[in-house]
This record gives sequence, C-alpha cells and structure tokens, in this order.
Amino acid sequence: QVQLVESGGCLVQPGGSLRLSCAASGLKLSDFEMGWFRQAPGQEREFVASIRCRDDGTNYADSVRGRSTIFKDSAKSAVYLQMNNLRPEDTAVYYCRATHLVLGRATWGQGTQVTVSA
Repeated sequence: QVQLVESGGCLVQPGGSLRLSCAASGLKLSDFEMGWFRQAPGQEREFVASIRCRDDGTNYADSVRGRSTIFKDSAKSAVYLQMNNLRPEDTAVYYCRATHLVLGRATWGQGTQVTVSA
C-alpha cells in the first residue's frame, strides 16, 4: 500500500525559502511520477511541480517556475520541493501525489501547511 507523508511546512517571511519533503513507502519510486500540488483557502487544488522518477523529467507551474526545484532521493524513497523567494500567494496546504506511470493510479498525502507572511 502506497503511503505518502509530507513535512517541512512552516511560517516563513516573504522572500524566504523552505524545503518540503515527501516520504514515500510501499512503492518503487521509478514506477511513479511524483507531484506537488497546493490548495489555498477557498480555492481549487492546483498543480505546482512534478518529477517522472524513471528519467527525472520535471514540470513546473508558471507561478513557481524559476523559484522552485523538485528533486528526488531514490535511496531514501523521498521527493522534495525546494521553494525560494516565497510570496504571500504561495500560502497554501501543499500535497504530495504519487501516480503510477502505467496504471495511472494516484495516491495523496495528508498535506503540510505553508504560510508566507511578514
């Protein structure tokens, strides 16, 4: 059974940085695409970034491109989202998602809160 546990969310000042972690268990990372999504209060959940673990192909939302980096550590079965130059509009609950590359089955984590405020 695939399980995802996010961590690293916190209160950070505008312009600051943080790194979110997604610890994955019950899967072989190379069989999955791992993604980060976020949901702000009253808004739809939106895509942030993804990495295809088989070949490290990445994709970013326009809102975070150039400020964020998604990467993995296969030995630790973990995926990370490094976010720099944070803005108040980055405030949201951030979710990790694992999608099987062949079966298309997706699993979500429970989320971690990121708040960007002075």
